[in-house]
Amino acid sequence: MIRKYILPLFLAAVTVLPACNKDFLNQVPDDRITIDQVFARRKYTEAYLANIYSYMPNDGYRNTSPWEGMSDDADITYDRPGSGYDSYPANLGNWNAASNYFNYWGSFYKGIRSATYFMNRVDENTEIKSLPNGAELIAQYKAEARALRAFYYYCIVRQYGPCILLGDTPIPGDLSPSAQEMQLPRNSMDECIDFIVSELDEAAKALPLHFTNQPDTEYGRITQAFCKSVKSRALLHAASPLFNGNSDYASLKNTDGKQLISQTYDADKWQKAADAAKEVITGFSFELYRKNNSDGDFDPYLSTRDVFLDPWNVEVIYARPSNNLSAWERSVSPRLCNGYAAVAVTQQLVDEFEMANGLGIREPGSGYSESGFSTTATPHAPKGTFNMYVNREPRFYVNVSFNGSPWINPSEGVKIIETHFNGNTGKRGSWDFPRTGYIARKNIHPDSNPRLSKYVARPLVIFRYAEILLNYIEALNEVEPGHPDILQYLNQIRDRAGLPGVAAGLGQIEMRAKIRHERRVELALENMRYFDTRRWKIAEQTDGGLFYGMNVDAGTKLADLVFYQRTAFERRVFLKHYYLFPIPQSEMDRDPNMVQNTG
Repeated sequence: MIRKYILPLFLAAVTVLPACNKDFLNQVPDDRITIDQVFARRKYTEAYLANIYSYMPNDGYRNTSPWEGMSDDADITYDRPGSGYDSYPANLGNWNAASNYFNYWGSFYKGIRSATYFMNRVDENTEIKSLPNGAELIAQYKAEARALRAFYYYCIVRQYGPCILLGDTPIPGDLSPSAQEMQLPRNSMDECIDFIVSELDEAAKALPLHFTNQPDTEYGRITQAFCKSVKSRALLHAASPLFNGNSDYASLKNTDGKQLISQTYDADKWQKAADAAKEVITGFSFELYRKNNSDGDFDPYLSTRDVFLDPWNVEVIYARPSNNLSAWERSVSPRLCNGYAAVAVTQQLVDEFEMANGLGIREPGSGYSESGFSTTATPHAPKGTFNMYVNREPRFYVNVSFNGSPWINPSEGVKIIETHFNGNTGKRGSWDFPRTGYIARKNIHPDSNPRLSKYVARPLVIFRYAEILLNYIEALNEVEPGHPDILQYLNQIRDRAGLPGVAAGLGQIEMRAKIRHERRVELALENMRYFDTRRWKIAEQTDGGLFYGMNVDAGTKLADLVFYQRTAFERRVFLKHYYLFPIPQSEMDRDPNMVQNTG
């Protein structure tokens, strides 16, 4: 059972000890087992497999992941030097290969090596083989390790680009740095993607279709649906401008001259990405999650909010049972309920949300206003709310806590969040305030209460159906613009969000803009935007320059207009070589055949 063992395990300290035990000092302590014993006993073998799962990204906490704080959607509040919140100096351009910021290279390779070692030795377990379904279990466990290994390779290439494929023979742990096995060159991006895809397809053959085909005690184990979803992401990355004929990487070559990123645009990569997403759409029974309110009517707000709160619902493809959601909830709770207000939403993201009538804030007839306060209450904006936040689409209220918004948990009475200077979560007298005047709100359970240290445990959603639909229509628009599936699935997502559909007849470029907009809003604060702006090669426009929020240095009350002024809180620097993370300098020093990313 994965949930039982998912925490870091004693197996990280497994030691191979001498067989001769006559000398007291050579005896094996009771709390140690040999690696041979690990693969002789079922419980230890299963624990080893569970430990491979522990390398899976756990992006629910503010300072262990850069993907929101280094995107144009969000900001991590803490800007004090040496605080460990490395998104701040990175956003200012103060980093390089020696900075060691968010270094996941080594961690993922540990997961890869553990998976390979497991695959090489699990067949030795006679205890599992003796079970009536022993052969099937061995095949499943090996497939889980294979899929996890492929996923970790994908996590490396999306962050660093082309990596080193290590094959199926684990490198011994006691080799000297000068050994040939420790001086491997990088594989090309195409080789990496081809390997990832082939491994996922192979793993899927021995796995259950979906978690609905598993006992509930097994939820969180790898399934076919997981494999096909990772495949969809990987092929979408490979097809995107960053890796598909990008001349900016013409000089990225191994020491023998091998080109690491193809310089020839290949439209077929988009077709492969579309086919992979369609495989998930047609090969399973996923749906967009929809929820009714207490009157029995469909509620777009509850639907887009509770898709993360209702465990294992019809939209969930894969979720991580063990996670950091309690830390996330406290990080994005206001100070008035003992939260940190540490993940701020940028004005750029606030402006992206449409009005309730489906029009953008700059479109004629939208009803958008940046002056005055409301005279009547609406479901998610009390009377007296600044008009900028009135009559916005439901997903705005799912994602953003603004000055004057009610806190999500009303169990101790209605609490109004105040982010102006003198407010209960304002800048005055505390580090714990949002530098933009907005706090991230998504994925907070309405029954959680940080003041009471009460958090509702639930799985962290990693893959969901809405993303697959967006993957599909993005790729399809590049190879077959005007295909009816594009409008059909785009409008399914908008309908679930309570918005009118996009009209037919848009050209490829206009539809591309609509798809990118919808992707940003639907997947906001889900660790996707960082990678999207980079794979589209637009981060030089989106992630550099002045970033805005409200004027958090002003305001003595909610209705103080001086607060509601667009104010720059930071000037970010994005250089061309920031599209890929630098290979950590420690890795460069160890491997003379490793070439650094361009720039």
